Amino acid sequence: MATADDVRRIALSLPGTVEKPAWGLPTFRAGGPGGRIFASLDEDDRVIGVICPKEDREGLISAEPGKFFVRPGHDDGYAWLRVRLAALDDEEELRAILVDSWRQAAPRKLLDAHPGTAGPPGE
Repeated sequence: MATADDVRRIALSLPGTVEKPAWGLPTFRAGGPGGRIFASLDEDDRVIGVICPKEDREGLISAEPGKFFVRPGHDDGYAWLRVRLAALDDEEELRAILVDSWRQAAPRKLLDAHPGTAGPPGE
């Protein structure tokens, strides 16, 4: 089972990532303290929020509703998806989710400076 410590370790291993509290919760930002949030831990450390294009959310939630969800009234207008850490298959799945979110948030300059360094092993 993935934990908040796993989220923190993997997120902070991505280039240019910092942890910065927002709304009383830990958030992870691509590109430094002023960078865009790509992941956040919920108050109970059992759920993370990540960037996910709105057009992809419904399919993910329909395919695996025990793993993926949105908070109605909170995530509706945003390209954001919630992930239950206990439902993840393994650490590689967590890493893939975080890397995908990081890639969507990272500034082009950061992506260009680190080609291939943020992908899963073997990529």
